[in-house]
Formats: sequence, structure tokens, C-alpha cells
Amino acid sequence: MKVQQIYTGCLAQGAYYIESNGEAVVIDPLREVEAYIEMAKERGAKIKYIFETHFHADFVSGHLTLAERTGATIVFGPTAKTEFDALIAEDNQEFNVGDITIKLLHTPGHTMESSSYLLIDENGKDVSLFSGDTLFLGDVGRPDLAQKSNITEKDLAGILFDSLRNKIMTLSDDVVVYPGHGAGSACGKSMSKETIGSIGYEKQNNYALRADMTKEEFVKELTDGLMPPPSYFPENVMLNKKGYDDIDHVIQRSETPLSVQEFKEASTKAAVVILDVRHQSKFVKGFIPNSIFIGIDGGFAPWVGAIIKNTKVPILLVVDKDRLKETITRLARVGFDNVIGYLEGGINSWIKEGEVIDSINSISPNQFENIIEKNKSSHVVDVRKESEFLSQHMMNAKLAPLSDLSNYNDKFTSDSENYVHCAGGYRSVIACSLLKQKGISNVTNVEGGFGAMKKLNIKLTEFVCPTTL
Repeated sequence: MKVQQIYTGCLAQGAYYIESNGEAVVIDPLREVEAYIEMAKERGAKIKYIFETHFHADFVSGHLTLAERTGATIVFGPTAKTEFDALIAEDNQEFNVGDITIKLLHTPGHTMESSSYLLIDENGKDVSLFSGDTLFLGDVGRPDLAQKSNITEKDLAGILFDSLRNKIMTLSDDVVVYPGHGAGSACGKSMSKETIGSIGYEKQNNYALRADMTKEEFVKELTDGLMPPPSYFPENVMLNKKGYDDIDHVIQRSETPLSVQEFKEASTKAAVVILDVRHQSKFVKGFIPNSIFIGIDGGFAPWVGAIIKNTKVPILLVVDKDRLKETITRLARVGFDNVIGYLEGGINSWIKEGEVIDSINSISPNQFENIIEKNKSSHVVDVRKESEFLSQHMMNAKLAPLSDLSNYNDKFTSDSENYVHCAGGYRSVIACSLLKQKGISNVTNVEGGFGAMKKLNIKLTEFVCPTTL
């Protein structure tokens, strides 16, 4: 028996390849499926089933393409409704795969069709649970992504409480947990950075699995502090329900080179986004006016979804040629299939043609320290998440989370320079590019972000929970 986790850091997502005696299954595959096909081919196995834990909101699954190329059966849990051929399984339905058995456990709550898959070995022992977005390490799935008019997030949270108590917590402590996501995913609030755990450890350490917890307490803790889900999530759900283009076709039509003149003409059309994916250190030195920066070397795909939002918007790329296919692939993973071309020759061709470029003032942490020592009232804006800010932040800094930046325009002053920072220097450049696009030009990026500041003598403040009297 072979169990292989294929973890994609950019999406904080785990897909799984399971094989026994020449038969294999894939759980929650990514949209590009060649890796699974090659893995099976190299081992002389046939992919028999594609198990989906639910209709994913944060990425486009590869179930349709993988089924088309292998003949495998797509399996969803009870209540799922698809516009393509799929086996809608019953609760506790078992599937034979070589010498092992995989049992579907219907675990609604994150969504109503959400299911987990229990691997049972040839001796009848429960070995591992592929828990999708029902149970994470340190957390559980958010209950606000599948609301209908008659089902509220609190209703779903209550349903999830029952699923966890009746289906998950009854399993043996030594059952290995393979979750659908890890830290960094928007599908939960406080996931662990670990990607493999156990039922026993989660019972002892996961806040949502406390033995003495009432349903009312669970619902309150799970729904308190939930940030609104990224706006592209519903579009991904629809693609996963209805179908989508083969990713190879998407890549082929997106790899369209455009001359400087063609790029300029295309950029004048309505709603077109110029997306620059180079490293932030290159972007700040020179970029096409009105470009958005979201670097390929950071949390690229989720930030594209959070910032651009509309998956159907036409996108023009500024990208190094050797990263072109990777960029298109990672956009397609989250449903952004409408890349209409890229600037041939990159930013250098733009400069050679004498076209106007913009830039962002960017300073080192030491320069920033000198500035604020001379002027204690310098205007500093922190674009990290609220939880990061509350943990520790620079004295007198204003909070304006990048994920919701447009609602924090009042945090930026027109009277003086705005010094913008994040944790490490990636999100702050995204923020500065968005601000410049809106006409807020008096922004300076602080390189290295809060991580670099902590090494200096900059005065910080920590959030302290009030003592209950």
C-alpha cells in the first residue's frame, strides 16, 4: 500500500494518491493532473476512483480532466449535484481498491455534501482519514461557504459539530489525519503549519474537538471572527460543479506574445488588468503604469483571487518568459483562465521602446528606523492581517489589511508620506501597487517588513488580553 500526499504550498492544499495491488485513487486532485497519471504509470497501477471531499471554493479541482484521461469514476458524497457523470455515494459506502477499502463518511457542515474518506487496510484496521475541509490540524472548516436561503452559517456550524462528534471523534486515536488544507488557506481560521497529524493529537489540541464543549460554545467559537470569504470562491464552486476547460487548452491560448504596441492597445480595453508577477525588488524599480503587482514567488494564487476577484476579467501578464507557463497554470488553478497575452521581451522591451514607467519608493529597515527617529509622527500603515497586528505591531501604526484594502482608504494620509509595511515585504508591495493605481502616490514601501523591524530598535507594542475580574 502506498499513500502519497501531494502538497501545494501556494494554495496550502493537500491532494492524495493512494495505491494498493495495482489499483489507485486520487483525492482532491489539482487541475493539472499529469503528476497523478505519471505516478500511476511508473508504478504500473490504474487509477480507479477520483474522490472529491466537497465542491472546492478555493481552487479548481482536476476531477473532470483526470476522469477523461484515465476512465476513473468521480465520487462525491451524499447531496452533491453535478452537471457531469459522477457517482453520488451513500454514507458509509465502501470502495475496494486492491487489497484495501476506502469508506466514505458523510461529514456535512463545511458544506452539505462534505465527506471524509477512511482508509481501511487488508486486515480491517482503520489506518487513516482524508478529512477534506471537515477537520484540519488545529482547526475545522469554516461554515459560511455553502449557505442557502434556509441554512445559515450557524446552522452549518451546528451540523459540523455533530459530524465531528459522531463520525470523526469516534475513530481510534492512532488514525492518521490527512487534511485538505494547512496554514495559509482561507478555508479555516487557525490551521497548523503541519500537514499530517492524528485523531488523538487533534482530540487533545484542537479547540473545536474539546470533549466538554457544548454545541452552543462550538457554534460561537467557530463563527466569531470569521472574515468574509474571498469573492472568487463562488465562481470556483460553480466550475467544480458544472465543468471547465482542459488546463492544456487554457495554457495554449494564454501563451500569446504581444508586442509593446499590441500590449498597449490591449490594455486600453475595458476591465483589463495588467498583472506583473516579477519579484517585488524588480517591480518597485520600474513597472508599467496602472499595473498590479502580485509576485509569483509569494502566495500568488490566493492573492490573485482576493485582489482581482472576478475570474472572467481579461489579464495581461508582465512576466519573465521562463515563468510564463507556471504563471498561467497557477492562475488557472483558481479559475482565472482569461489571460489574453503577455508582454514579449518583458519590461525591458517596454523601456527600450521609450514607454513611460512608474516606480515605488522603497527603503531599507535601517532607513525607515532613521526616518521615524527624526519624526516620531511619521505615518505608518500596517497591511498585515488583524490577528498579526494584534499580536504585535509598531507603536502608532495604522491597520489596513491588504485583503480588504479598499475599505481602509481613510488610513492613508494626503498630507505626508505613507510608510507601508507587511510581515516580510511581499504584501506591502501589492498594497503600494493598488494605492498607486488609485492615485495615492505618496507611498513608500518598507523592505523586509515587520520581521526586519523586530531586529531593530523600533518601538513595538503587544496586544494584551484584559484580565477577567
